[in-house]
Order: sequence, then structure tokens, then C-alpha cells
Amino acid sequence: VVNSALYNVDAGHRAVIFDRFRGVQDVVVGEGTHFLIPWVQKPIIFDCRSRPRNVPVITGSKDLQNVNITLRILFRPVTAQLPRIFTSIGEDYDERVLPSITTEILKSVVARFDAGELITQRELVSRQVSEDLTERAATFGLILDDVSLTHLTFGKEFTEAVEMKQVAQQEAERARFIVEKAEQQKKAAVISAEGDSKAAELIANSLATAGDGLIELRKLEAAEDIAYQLSRSRNITYLPSGQSVLLQLPQ
Repeated sequence: VVNSALYNVDAGHRAVIFDRFRGVQDVVVGEGTHFLIPWVQKPIIFDCRSRPRNVPVITGSKDLQNVNITLRILFRPVTAQLPRIFTSIGEDYDERVLPSITTEILKSVVARFDAGELITQRELVSRQVSEDLTERAATFGLILDDVSLTHLTFGKEFTEAVEMKQVAQQEAERARFIVEKAEQQKKAAVISAEGDSKAAELIANSLATAGDGLIELRKLEAAEDIAYQLSRSRNITYLPSGQSVLLQLPQ
């Protein structure tokens, strides 16, 4: 008899008492061990800690593109409103309320943006959804500690169109690079030709001024360079002028 008159409320939970004669009591029972009248009273325990829930929604954007969105909600009930929640909604209030109001708010907010804006202004979309959904949930006695967009994709046609646009942009960039490269090569060829022409003109002027002296100077410079290269080679043997060397080969 004693055990049937006692019940426990764990940490993070609250209890609402249902009386067979007076109905749901307005008092919310806190944590701990409490007494009740057996058979007459029954405790209904609610978890008042924040709990996560993912709600997937398929809706349309302003430019009529299909959008797949998953919203992650961290929610908990308002403790003082537990009797009203139990009376008007029931113990499974999250199953009955969150999917419907989330779908309603997401459809309303997403319809204000086109597909491109949903990507570039995702933070604004998330904030607008959070504000509207928090206000809507408060009318049912729910507190939303966090609301975030965790998944956002578009229909197959839109995705293919975006990929084709990216490929076209890459091809345009590649074509522009080829054109710029050809222009640079053309400029380099012109500069090289101008340099060769200038060098030939300078040599012609030098020959006209110095005669064969410039040619003899170039010959001496070339001979000096050849002699230097040969002196560094181990396979070169120098012989005195006018003499011959006989190799003594074994018979």
C-alpha cells in the first residue's frame, strides 16, 4: 500500500497529476519522491530537458525549384504549461506539433527566396526560419533552444543545370587562357625578331667601321674559348709542333 502511494520524478523531469474526480491538476510536481492517492490519482511524467529532432521537408522556392530541406530542432516544453499541453495535445506533443508547424514555416520562408538566394543567403534563411518557428512553437507551450538547417539540396534538373553552367564557365576560362597565351607568344616572337634585326644592324655597322678587325676579334675569342674547354678535358694530349710520337705497341 505504501509503495502504491509513492512515485518518483527523476532529474530533468516534471509530473502532472490526473485525478479521477477533478481531472488534470494545475500543479506541476518537481523532482523527488512524492505521495499520491492510490487508484484516484495518476502521475504523468514529462521530460523537460532539451531534445533534438530532425524534420525533413520538401518544398518549392520562389522560382519554382524543388528544395529538400532538413531542419534540426532542439526543443523542450514550458514547465508551467505542462497541464495545458497534456490536456490539449497529449504526452506525444512533439510528434503532433513539431512536424506540422515546421513544414508550415519552412514552406512560407523558402517561398520568399529563389534557388540561388537559398545558397548565397543561407544564414538569412536559417535566421528567418528560426524566428518564425520559435514564435509559432511558443503558442503550443514549446521552447526552441536551437534551430538550424542541416541539409539543403535541389531537384535533379536544377543540379544538372548548375553543373552545365560550371562546365561552360571552365571552358570559357580555358579558351581565354589559350587566346592570352597565343597573344603573349606573338609578342615574344615580335620582340625576338626585333632583337635579331637590331643585332644584325649593329654588326653591320661595326663591320663597316672596323673592317675585318671585328671578325678577327671574334675568331680570337672563339679560339680562346675552345682552348679553355679542351684544357679541362682529360682525353686531350698536347704534342710539340713538328714532332711525331710513336706508340710502342706489344708485338
